[in-house]
Amino acid sequence: MTQLSDGAATLTIRIDDRVLTAVPDYVLGVLAIPAVEVAPAPPAVSALLTAAEDALHAAGLDKAGVAGLPGIAAWRDAYRAVGVNPNRFPCAAESIARRVAKGDRLPRINALVDLCNAVSLGAALPVASCAVDGFADLVVRPADGTETYLPLGAPDAPEQPEPGEVVYADADGRAHSRRWNWRQGHLVRTDLGRHRLLLTVESAHPGGRAEVTDALARLAAVLDELADGARQEDDARQEAVLDGTTTSVVLRTAGPSTGGGPLSPAGTHRGSRP
Repeated sequence: MTQLSDGAATLTIRIDDRVLTAVPDYVLGVLAIPAVEVAPAPPAVSALLTAAEDALHAAGLDKAGVAGLPGIAAWRDAYRAVGVNPNRFPCAAESIARRVAKGDRLPRINALVDLCNAVSLGAALPVASCAVDGFADLVVRPADGTETYLPLGAPDAPEQPEPGEVVYADADGRAHSRRWNWRQGHLVRTDLGRHRLLLTVESAHPGGRAEVTDALARLAAVLDELADGARQEDDARQEAVLDGTTTSVVLRTAGPSTGGGPLSPAGTHRGSRP
């Protein structure tokens, strides 16, 4: 999906109460971008990812050391609380951190994915970019087992999440993740081209809201820098933080298409939460 199509102008995001009952400290930060041209990573983003990898290499952490990072350790507890074995299914942040801690480099995908990986490594929190063109709703909830999930890179091999498994789901019965944030689905992948995007940052530890907010600010700052100051009052990015107090939000995901350049959101200032 590389061209914007007609679809919902807003996206409702919600956390199901059952998720918060199991993991009371869960925080979901979101940054909605009405339109952005996803391009290969420019030097500034590549440098950020390389610096984050270098910092983790320098820390000299083994597998246990990565698992012991506060943000990741809390996610391991959260997975156990919803019946998932984190040794078999590590959260997204642990998965990429393990790979880098072994001395590897992450594959370079594109500007948005690489930026999210850089921020994830620095914060030790799951950070993702999701293409949401045409989506009207997403809810983080336990699966009932009837949802359809299309694996990333293998959309012709659909799966059904297990009943009770936490997923990002829509009202059409589609799951867009497996085991919370262990794997992202094919339909929300961020590939090259113009997309409406939702960037997510998640924490599961007490006090995590501040770290989520900080990670969102880092994402927004890089987007502002790469957008080279282009701004439109009628087509702004919007940001929100959901938790046990605020469990839902409606964000605008559609706006005038201005044909901006690579990694240039059609609206580049941070809008207030509705």
